[in-house]
Amino acid sequence: MTARPATTAAVLITCGVLCAALAMGLRNSFGLFLAPMTEANVWTASGFSFAIALQVLLNGVSQPICGQLADRYGGRAVVMGGAVLYAIGILGMLMASALGVFTFFAGVVMGVAVSAAGMPVIIATLTRLLPESHRGRAVGLGTAGSSFGQFLVVPLAGIGLGTLGWEVTLALMAATALMMIPLALPLAEPPRPKVAPKDEETARQALSRALRTPSFWYLFFGFFVCGLHISFLTTHLPGFVHYCGLPVAVGAGAIGLIGLFNIGGSLAAGELTQRWKRRELLVIIYAARGVLITGFMLVPKTTTTVMIFSALMGLLYLSTVPPTVALVARNFGTRWLATIFGLVFLGHQLGGFTGAFMGGVVLDMTGSYDMMWWIGVGASAFAALVHLPVKDPPLPKPAGATA
Repeated sequence: MTARPATTAAVLITCGVLCAALAMGLRNSFGLFLAPMTEANVWTASGFSFAIALQVLLNGVSQPICGQLADRYGGRAVVMGGAVLYAIGILGMLMASALGVFTFFAGVVMGVAVSAAGMPVIIATLTRLLPESHRGRAVGLGTAGSSFGQFLVVPLAGIGLGTLGWEVTLALMAATALMMIPLALPLAEPPRPKVAPKDEETARQALSRALRTPSFWYLFFGFFVCGLHISFLTTHLPGFVHYCGLPVAVGAGAIGLIGLFNIGGSLAAGELTQRWKRRELLVIIYAARGVLITGFMLVPKTTTTVMIFSALMGLLYLSTVPPTVALVARNFGTRWLATIFGLVFLGHQLGGFTGAFMGGVVLDMTGSYDMMWWIGVGASAFAALVHLPVKDPPLPKPAGATA
């Protein structure tokens, strides 16, 4: 594929990053509505939480399907469709008076919307559109942009809740989701070069090739561990801090600090992905997580130690994404990248479901989170080891590929 001019690449990356920021920011705001919506509609907190958990699960299940559509019809169309689903889902949440209706819009519709307009489709599209010299940086920026959206949109949603009420805030969020439509315009892909059908690898063939390749499964189960860590931290770190006798504000600050430092970690990982072996980078990231968690468990839990842990974990938080995307592209090409990475991302979301659920089970069974922390250490060691045999070849150019 012909390299785009630098100015065009800059516009493409900027719009992709802003799309990812809006998508992630809106998605991460829904937890703020638990108290006001359950009180107003006389719902249970568990019922509201189930809808959001269903969203996470369907996000993982529908991600390969949305990736397939992006590979066939281009990322722009899929992201635009996802933006429309975002608006429909949020408006449905606003108008729902029955918990079942809310679950449909917040869980089912939003689960698909998050897949269509979320980070995997956007970064896969950027990877395919940009020359390889820009790809690691673009993926790093896209991942960092998601955290930036969390800092930009979530506080604004909180201000809206406090001043305008939850109904008006949800309506404004639905309108904000539609801003992703113009931002997705630059994600148009040029016409693919015509090749004879016998010379072009089909999606079925690409998936079959990936599923038969050990490196795919190494990446899948490694990303499972990433999701387990992330979901456990976002769901249970504030509760762990509370059980340690620290103020509630410390738990909230810890989550915010993770997101803040994740911006730097993602950008650094994107740069290193372009300059270093991606396999070794993943091994170091996962091993570092294990060392960090071990150190955290061995020191007294004070506000200072929690904040230091959160900052360091933030550097490692989503830094796995750029090298993982790069390894998928190098092993399987870019023609069906969104589809194959969507399957790898399914592993991440299954890990996320496991981390959130298992953390609660361990707490109920033992009255402490300690066992779950040590499970996280073991998972880190497993992920570091499982990446050692991953192949990190030069970027392949199979027949019909646009890379």
